[in-house]
Amino acid sequence: MNDYVEVRFDVKPCDEVATDVLAAMLCEGGYESFVPDADGLTAYVKSELFEESLLKDVVSQFPIDAVVEYFHSVIEGQDWNSEWEKNYFQPIVVGDKCVIHSSFHNDIPKAEYDIIIDPKMAFGTGHHATTSQVIQQLLSLDFAGKSVMDMGTGTGILAILCAMMGADKISAIEIDEFAYVNAVENVKSNGVPHINVMLGDASLLAHHEPVDVFVANINRNIITGDINAYADCLKSGGVMLLSGFYVEDIPVIMAVAEPLGLEYVGNTEQDNWTCLKLMKK
Repeated sequence: MNDYVEVRFDVKPCDEVATDVLAAMLCEGGYESFVPDADGLTAYVKSELFEESLLKDVVSQFPIDAVVEYFHSVIEGQDWNSEWEKNYFQPIVVGDKCVIHSSFHNDIPKAEYDIIIDPKMAFGTGHHATTSQVIQQLLSLDFAGKSVMDMGTGTGILAILCAMMGADKISAIEIDEFAYVNAVENVKSNGVPHINVMLGDASLLAHHEPVDVFVANINRNIITGDINAYADCLKSGGVMLLSGFYVEDIPVIMAVAEPLGLEYVGNTEQDNWTCLKLMKK
């Protein structure tokens, strides 16, 4: 079995955006697995690919205003799927209807919607408060014959759930190439080939027909910067679910959403994270 190097990053201040950006930068150096938490990120790379110069570059070029410190150690080869299952990504049931697990899990709870996610970069497994809240909101909707756009799809988990719930036309956009490849793999693993996964950003929305449900679990700054394009891609009477930001950010989101005809319907809260539900007039 291959030896790996475990690198621990402590990030202050730390949030999901910071750990996602950090993981994306490390992907370019061959890092395979990432475990984010409230204080930072633990990342793994094969020992033969490890270069400390990359870590120094990541810290010096980190685009977010935060202090990043790291230390590393060698881990002798072992059954990595078993270790991941045992220590990190456990099966999770959301809303009593949806179970999310990896392909290597054996003891899987039963639920109406069974989603397989192999999170090579941990961009959405259902464990984070934002993802689980969006899933709960999706479970309350009727998707029969509906069209969906999942902006910033990550692992593809939200688009996959919509497909399982009966959505007819589903598109998913991801700007990060590594996450895009992961989403394509997860779509295939779940047997929902009618999901159209695209590599790109919000500019792709200009060429897409309006949808019934628009989902974006990203972060506040990206949402406020691109919400005009989101609104243009949503049908009148359509539902928009936005997450990836804190409860106190809701007024900031609504200040740019309301002039676009997006009305507040409600929101959920978990660990100060929120999922905002809007409807287009």
